[in-house]
Amino acid sequence: MIVNVTPPIHTYANEINVSSYSAIVMDQKTGRVFFEKNAHEKRKIASITKIMTAILAIESNKMGETVTVSKKATRAEGSSVYLKPGEKIKLRDLVYGLMLRSGNDAAVAIAEHVGGSVDGFVFMMNEKAAQIGMENTHFANPHGLEDQDHYSSAYDMAILTKYAMENEEFRKISGTKVHYAPNPDSEWKRKWTNKNRLLTELYKYSTGGKTGYTKKAHRTLVSTASKNGMDLIAVTLNTPSQTDWTEHIQMFEYVFDHYDYQVIVPDGTIDKITKKIYKKHAYIAHEYVYPINEDEKESFHVHYRLIKPKKEWKKNTDKIPEVIGKTEIYFHDELIHTMPIYYDHENKQAPSFFDSFKQLFSSVVGVKL
Repeated sequence: MIVNVTPPIHTYANEINVSSYSAIVMDQKTGRVFFEKNAHEKRKIASITKIMTAILAIESNKMGETVTVSKKATRAEGSSVYLKPGEKIKLRDLVYGLMLRSGNDAAVAIAEHVGGSVDGFVFMMNEKAAQIGMENTHFANPHGLEDQDHYSSAYDMAILTKYAMENEEFRKISGTKVHYAPNPDSEWKRKWTNKNRLLTELYKYSTGGKTGYTKKAHRTLVSTASKNGMDLIAVTLNTPSQTDWTEHIQMFEYVFDHYDYQVIVPDGTIDKITKKIYKKHAYIAHEYVYPINEDEKESFHVHYRLIKPKKEWKKNTDKIPEVIGKTEIYFHDELIHTMPIYYDHENKQAPSFFDSFKQLFSSVVGVKL
């Protein structure tokens, strides 16, 4: 069983300087935090709320369904894609309008269709937030308009974005520069251009994100970027002026310039395990990589924990790989990741998800390297 442990936050990037009240830059693959400023403080978040609204709509498996837009949706304050009462539109188009143009009317229409009501959808938002570990977050609406019970933190929004970016359709929508949607009052389609200037004009490595603004929240921004195989997430909250674009670029470029993925644990047979019954049989199915700089290569240690040997392992006629322990990976003496160790019966097919859970990690024997 692979258990992902949230890495500790360390502020190494001392050269980063941002004017935003809260900021963070995180590795999308591993969750490593390279820089943070007031990242766990509860703040108003404005329209970056819509990342949660979008991923819940996508996960509802209703994207192809037709939504009838209510009068309530069309009366939503603030930014709008100008939906009409009674208009019929695909949920997928609403999500594009939500993410690219920040339509509050689209947010309400989505909430009513997916959640049955706005209140029902808000319940879903908070359930998902708890599920993925957003500990300093509470949603009160699907769009981010002012409400004293609506808040999050830079770290939580990075966690949410990390989760959402694992979804292929979310990645596609978030990274779309222009979308055309049907217009019931015209033969010409609506043209929605993404408000994220990093994506559309300022930063060639941008892969998506979401903008936000209210008078009390000030500017908020979530953005993603990819370069040389590294995927990053940046969040800024309460930015006093339009410096957030350059702050995100600064954070991205610092990490891209100073960090690379390194193989911490290779896949295959674990040569350092020499106990006879395990030797040449204990193996790891997938390598583990982590983003580090040149000074951190000696900051890892790996601990292999193995259950007591069982005679039936050698009598396994089905030759199915069995979980016989786990690998613990420590960085700066803190546990950042665990992964299973398998017993090789000369059949290196990948174990099934069910097989991974059949073995209990009991009667532990530790091998520290």
